[in-house]
Amino acid sequence: SSLVWEIIRNNSAFLVKRGGAQFSREANNLTNKNSFKYSGLANAKSVGVSTDGKNVVLTKKSRSHARNPKKANPASVLKGTARQNAKVVASETAGKHYRPDLKQAALGRMTRVSQSLKPVKAINKRPKNRNTRKSKK
Repeated sequence: SSLVWEIIRNNSAFLVKRGGAQFSREANNLTNKNSFKYSGLANAKSVGVSTDGKNVVLTKKSRSHARNPKKANPASVLKGTARQNAKVVASETAGKHYRPDLKQAALGRMTRVSQSLKPVKAINKRPKNRNTRKSKK
């Protein structure tokens, strides 16, 4: 995995350079930072949190199916409340000793993704009644 990181560190199709900072758009990169710790390509074990349009999706890299791309990143759809989903994410990363160092990043990403799925509340503006005062005669 360190050899892979040395190859893709400075040259990758997912690499984005903005204002002196390097970001990465690769899958299973929780913080979108171009670093070995968060890289979804270079690490044998990686965690990703995304959305399918309606639900939060937790993706983990499978080491046993590394040569079969269809089964390489099994995804589990989280349909519970935000608190229940946070419990699942915490148990899948740190609870099962998969990648305990990514627990906080995964929870932060899960929070942002679940907030983006909430419908936007319409702002109720007060109607402008211009003639509400009754004039005294």
